[in-house]
Amino acid sequence: MSDVNPYQSLRTQIDEAAEYLDVSDGQIERLKNPERILETNLSVEMDDGSVEVFRAYRSQFNGDRGPYKGGIRYHPQVSRDEVKALSGWMVYKTATSDIPLGGGKGGIVIDPAEYSESELERITRAFAKELTPLIGADRDVPAPDVNTGQREMNWIKDTYETIENTTEPGVITGKDLSSGGSEGRVEATGRSTVVAAREAFDYLGKDIEGATVAVQGYGNAGWIAAKLVYEMGADVVAVSDSSGAIYTEESFDPVAVKEFKRETGSVVGYSDAEDELTNDELLTLDVDLLIPAALENAIDESLAHEISADVVSEAANGPITPAADEILSDDDVLVVPDILANAGGVVVSYFEWVQNRQRFYWSEDRVNEELDATIVEQFWNLVDAYEDRELPSLRTAAYVVALQRVIDAGEQAGRWP
Repeated sequence: MSDVNPYQSLRTQIDEAAEYLDVSDGQIERLKNPERILETNLSVEMDDGSVEVFRAYRSQFNGDRGPYKGGIRYHPQVSRDEVKALSGWMVYKTATSDIPLGGGKGGIVIDPAEYSESELERITRAFAKELTPLIGADRDVPAPDVNTGQREMNWIKDTYETIENTTEPGVITGKDLSSGGSEGRVEATGRSTVVAAREAFDYLGKDIEGATVAVQGYGNAGWIAAKLVYEMGADVVAVSDSSGAIYTEESFDPVAVKEFKRETGSVVGYSDAEDELTNDELLTLDVDLLIPAALENAIDESLAHEISADVVSEAANGPITPAADEILSDDDVLVVPDILANAGGVVVSYFEWVQNRQRFYWSEDRVNEELDATIVEQFWNLVDAYEDRELPSLRTAAYVVALQRVIDAGEQAGRWP
């Protein structure tokens, strides 16, 4: 994994796309920087009575197209530059998907595995208290991310509603169904990754049925993507988590592997595996489809030369560095960029927000159909931009399309003196 600064990666991606747009340097500079960042220290009492301090962030990158939108992650590597980058990617993800939201991101520097549930609740509520003046259904709508889920979102919602003395389920998405969540939200990121991959195969004149697939990262997005692509008839020949990777020449049953990981804590050691690999070895397997679903910068310049997949569909945020991206493009590897491939989470979060506002809830079939239609339409919009403008990659096409949509919204709003 590279140590490339993710925020610099974002700026590079925007600069590369801006070359194909008629836009001023000032406008582009504005779109490369967050509008504001909350940086706070949370002092929280532990179960033993001691007090620990946790650094936490919330970046609100751009709200030209609607309320800020983006997840909250709990991870030891959370940093100011990371949340800036992730909030920027959210701006262009929502714009690529053409949903009326902006981009934000937040996180706490913490390894949640080291804390009890009661401690995590107090930490989460302390952060929610700091966030309350900034968030709201019309201002900033957080969601789950790495190491957070429905539980943490329910705590944040309850804290906000208690402080504000209101009922506002739309203040946050990714909630439990009984707290105003949406059907289909848990599978959404993995689903969009696979739908985007299916369309990429169609674009190349290939069928995803029978394709060989490797999935790096077996958290929620990774294992759901593995399950759904397996249901499409593909062969999932390799999967990994932070402990390592497993491989078979035939195909794993993704659900069985997930059950094994749930029981043991890792995919490594699964009985049907024919071989064990490193994560880097998995990434360089000769497969038809590679799904990087771990953290950013998994594929750097040195590793890119060894990538053998025909299609890469990015379930993770920023898994390929800009230098690696250029190499993959030169090698004719079709990369479906994260800001479309993994946009299912934010698209269904938007659906959840709409349902919360209307107090009218959709069936899972409707959610999945609407998500599929959104990803398909926007994938082919990127293809049109890629071909019509003779752009170097689908990623550049995504940023060109997204930047233009954000620029248009900002220009239509005008400028305060």
